[in-house]
Amino acid sequence: MRIGVDTSRTDNKRVFVVSGDEVTSAILTFMLTDGNETHELRDIDAAFEKGAEWKPDLIIVDASLVKGRGLSVLQDIADRLPGAKVAVVVEETDAGDAKAWIGAGAHAIIPKPLTIEAVRRHADILLGRVSAKPKVQLFPRVPRTSPGV
Repeated sequence: MRIGVDTSRTDNKRVFVVSGDEVTSAILTFMLTDGNETHELRDIDAAFEKGAEWKPDLIIVDASLVKGRGLSVLQDIADRLPGAKVAVVVEETDAGDAKAWIGAGAHAIIPKPLTIEAVRRHADILLGRVSAKPKVQLFPRVPRTSPGV
């Protein structure tokens, strides 16, 4: 099943979804499976073990992992899985912590509620498929007010 995915893409990136919450994990895996090699993992140790053989391009972790293990888990990910981008899925109540997580090594924050468009956009930006910068029209068309202008 391919839902809103550009099928002309040929780069199949490896994504690890690390969450102890089965619902969040299943939702993220479903959203990212089209166009990505997505692996659902229950804890970070499983991600490190799998990542030793199969290096991920992107790791999406739940905020509870960072809260439970502390900020050092973000540095551990960077050390043990070099080159992988890290995104943290957060609740609205975690917004205050999110800035610290970005400073400690997370590359992006994905806020809940999760939508297909937002999750795929964040993933595509982190995987280098699309630019994070909005497209700007340099010379916008201005409607003419009278035929003589």
